[in-house]
Amino acid sequence: MTKDDVLHEFRAAGALLEGHFILSSGLHSPVFLQKMLVFRDPARTERLCRALAAAITERFGPVDLVVSPAMGGIIPGYETARALGCDAIFVEREEGKFALRRGFSIPAGARLVMVEDIVTTGLSSRECLDAIRAYGGEPLGGACLIDRSNGKADIGAPLVSLCRLDVPAYAADALPPDLAALPATKPGSRDLKTLVRATPLRACALASTSTMSPPSATRAAATTPIRCAPSALSRRRAVTASPSICARTGGTSATGTLTPSWPPRACR
Repeated sequence: MTKDDVLHEFRAAGALLEGHFILSSGLHSPVFLQKMLVFRDPARTERLCRALAAAITERFGPVDLVVSPAMGGIIPGYETARALGCDAIFVEREEGKFALRRGFSIPAGARLVMVEDIVTTGLSSRECLDAIRAYGGEPLGGACLIDRSNGKADIGAPLVSLCRLDVPAYAADALPPDLAALPATKPGSRDLKTLVRATPLRACALASTSTMSPPSATRAAATTPIRCAPSALSRRRAVTASPSICARTGGTSATGTLTPSWPPRACR
């Protein structure tokens, strides 16, 4: 499965969203990958995880056990383990730290891989891998469907992904004015708040260059945004839509087509 194939699955599921989102890492981004819209379709999930299992086998060889962080990693972890023909377990937070519960254990000498859904900063993956090691496991590495850090995230082990993306993400005190003007929503599983309706991104165009200067690591986890074809953005009005964000993605707003203010480089 190619990167374009992976992105097609997310687009077809309406899982590429535009707006102002607070990620699980605490960073803010104008793009969110709502993987649960992908995972609600068993056939789509099976296609993606079968491809991830093939990539894991190619990189790490035979695998005895898949361990995932709850809750986002549970479904892809289970489905990837099914394709690998091995067991799947997960760690979950107990007083803020990942731990094995529900009778789960890690057999001595198991060839295990950590499987995630989306990696941004790699924090959850690192914490999951640390928990695995604390229980005596020796992980071969990690795997995820999409690495939105474009390979920059350090999880403390080799990482296999089906797709790498450059997606902008900012610290709360370093938001661009246009993003700061939009109400923020946190659609992930931590500290749930009232959601603001977001607009699906229907297409993702390739571009090879960007004139943006990379910000420091404390200001952004990634530097270049996904660019959408003018016809890609939904023309329905949503509370997250704004001419500035449409300009950044090269889309349209209720006021018409706008010239991009960021020369973006997209899905690679």
